[in-house]
Amino acid sequence: MVEQSDPRVFFAAERTLLAWLRTGLAVIGIGFLVARFGLFLRMLRHPGADISPPLFSSLIGIGFVLLGATLIGYSAWQHARFIRGLTFDQLPQAYSTRFAIVISAFVALLGMALALYLLLSVFADNGASAAAA
Repeated sequence: MVEQSDPRVFFAAERTLLAWLRTGLAVIGIGFLVARFGLFLRMLRHPGADISPPLFSSLIGIGFVLLGATLIGYSAWQHARFIRGLTFDQLPQAYSTRFAIVISAFVALLGMALALYLLLSVFADNGASAAAA
């Protein structure tokens, strides 16, 4: 009797990866909001003024963005390591097993780029404000 291919293990692992991707994107989004919310509050208090983002809320937000990007990157690495150990029968036929990993790695890199942008904008704006004072 020939056993049929059963890719349920792979699809369960891929659902887990996508859940971590969703969680990481939510953490990145919260981090961006935290990083920019202090700036929004300052703009409401002083409309029309040249305002730099507050350092404390920006650093907390950048930490969240880095945490989300790290979650996504680590989960992609862990998923890749897991599917390498699956047997041929556990892998789906005619299905890209690497697509979710590539997308997750790309989103993790974009998260790191966002954190770098936020960090550079905080120090550039705070440096310009200190020079003007």
